[in-house]
Amino acid sequence: MAYVIPEPSIAALPVAGTDDLFPVRRVYCVGRSYAAHAREMGGDPTREPPFFFMKPADALQPVAGVEVTDHPYPPKTGNYHFEVEMVVALAKGGRDIPVDKALDHVFGYAIGLDMTRRDLQDEAKQLRRPWELGKAADLSGPVGLLHPASKIGHPASGSITLAVDGVVRQKADLSDMIWSVAEQIAYLSSYFELAPGDVIFSGTPEGVGAVTQGQTMTAAVEGLGEIRLRVV
Repeated sequence: MAYVIPEPSIAALPVAGTDDLFPVRRVYCVGRSYAAHAREMGGDPTREPPFFFMKPADALQPVAGVEVTDHPYPPKTGNYHFEVEMVVALAKGGRDIPVDKALDHVFGYAIGLDMTRRDLQDEAKQLRRPWELGKAADLSGPVGLLHPASKIGHPASGSITLAVDGVVRQKADLSDMIWSVAEQIAYLSSYFELAPGDVIFSGTPEGVGAVTQGQTMTAAVEGLGEIRLRVV
């Protein structure tokens, strides 16, 4: 049996300290997992359960090392926002995963950005339409080197920051999450059968905002280093 068109390439993330690649199956993103960001976006973190949306796997932009990487400003927007997040990569899947077993399914962690055409997302919210035009632009998910949990453990605290041209715009601690990584995995697995290769963007702190062409974003998570992207 042969494919009738050339086989599409598989999205993959580089693994720190190796030449290995982590193949990506699905990309789940959790919304409003930090209380201050939930309030910033008009939500109520005291009573809202986590919710998820998805990006295509090929929307990820692998970023290897600390050199400045060009990041394209997408079409059809005048309000392109950064959202720094810790990314979680799964080595094992399953349904209805217990919270106390959830971290056993994690391969590793990385720094990520959930770049968002905010004007299109806001319009979709008002019209009660899906978010893909706002959230799923080409290369809208920059991700740094993937650090295996076998080497760094499971980060539950530590600073998470984003700066634009050297000015800090987002700053929080991983411990500020309303829903821990383990809880996110368990909750998500009650709706989907998770699988090896699934990736979770675990949410962003307050301070999200717009960038323009020519500006450089520096995203950092304690223990995971940093990534730098110039908007072009």
